Amino acid sequence: MDRSREEEVIRNYQKGEKMMILLFAQWCINHDLDPVAIYKEAYPYQEKNKELVDALELTVPKKESDYIDSETLLEVLSLYGNDDLAFVVSDLTSRKNLK
Repeated sequence: MDRSREEEVIRNYQKGEKMMILLFAQWCINHDLDPVAIYKEAYPYQEKNKELVDALELTVPKKESDYIDSETLLEVLSLYGNDDLAFVVSDLTSRKNLK
């Protein structure tokens, strides 16, 4: 793979990762949950996640958002290797009966 192709793949992955973080943040807003607290529960030893803070600026109020299915969020989190966060989200969805 040539260098420019590698860079494009990396950029696309990073763009997808940002969309995954935004999807997570909006899902939390839609369910009246604190995305920062949930992230901290999944990754207690990580510093503040700048990408999550940036994504929060892009979220919309619950009533203005499209519906985000919990299963879709879980699939996307797993796709990007956020298994700890997916576990916490899955636990929340079952405890609070979130769809």
